[in-house]
Amino acid sequence: MSKFTTAAATSHTLSLAAMEEASRTGERTAGVDHLLLALVVSEQAAGQVLRSFGITLDTAREAVAAQHAAQLAALGITAAAPPSGRITFHETGDYRWGEQALDILTRASKGSRQGDASAVLRELIAEPSGFVEAVLRRLGAEVDEVRTRLAGAEQLPGLPQAGITPAVLTGSAESFVPAPPEHVWALLDDPARFAEWEPGTASVEDVPERVCVGSSWRALTRTERPDGKPLRVNPHYRASLVELTAREPLHLIEWRFSWPDAPRSNTKRIRIALEQAAGGTQLRTSLAWERNLERGTRIRRLLQPLLRPVHRFVIWMQLTQLGAGISRAFR
Repeated sequence: MSKFTTAAATSHTLSLAAMEEASRTGERTAGVDHLLLALVVSEQAAGQVLRSFGITLDTAREAVAAQHAAQLAALGITAAAPPSGRITFHETGDYRWGEQALDILTRASKGSRQGDASAVLRELIAEPSGFVEAVLRRLGAEVDEVRTRLAGAEQLPGLPQAGITPAVLTGSAESFVPAPPEHVWALLDDPARFAEWEPGTASVEDVPERVCVGSSWRALTRTERPDGKPLRVNPHYRASLVELTAREPLHLIEWRFSWPDAPRSNTKRIRIALEQAAGGTQLRTSLAWERNLERGTRIRRLLQPLLRPVHRFVIWMQLTQLGAGISRAFR
């Protein structure tokens, strides 16, 4: 992955998580505190290092709130922290980065810096206000030790990506969920809960009493956004047939999606591998679109090589939304 791609992907995933955290207290500007919380749930080495100190999302939220209160008290101000609730980012709008946090993201990709989460964490713990350093100290993590563990973690080889049936277009991505594997498995293994994490599903129908490999059910497509705005959906794609194609309890699950009302359409496979990690569960998600060989014209086939970068970006966005949806269900 190029430096530009790495920086863009990191910025996108951290922005999503940070602004989701901001939305819990009704804020519309994400600051360094929200950036730190986003790093705590990052799937990259920076998130793994923070969690190796025993830091969880809940303890990090508490430490951030305590540090804000301490700073106000030092000024002689006593004020209750804003009440926190559920994530509403996906139902609202007008979010932005604060100047200080945006500067950190910019510096993380300058010069020889790679723009990944590790570079962001290094810049964050060096920010001049000392807020993040104070929060980490409350959590039992001194910044020098954070730097040392970060350097060590970056020397380790990456985890192998989960495989999937060969297809015309595939992609894989990792994500972190702040919940134990058995809780994540309970979510993924229950077809009735699909709409809680799968971004395109509004509801499910015809779920069998006993679900096993080979079982299938109908998933109805969302026709409006979480904020109530309507979505344009082709009538032929308003219901998909979902088949469970692989299942290894607590470890791996895979589904195949097809559209009976559009019999010549491509089919989709999603495979998710679960692995226990410090503070939660590491997911390795693969997505594949399997081409219908009867579909398409000669011109379309000739254009496919030119369209592959666009397709890869779309696959990456879909994977990002899947990981974010599963993580959000536990936050």
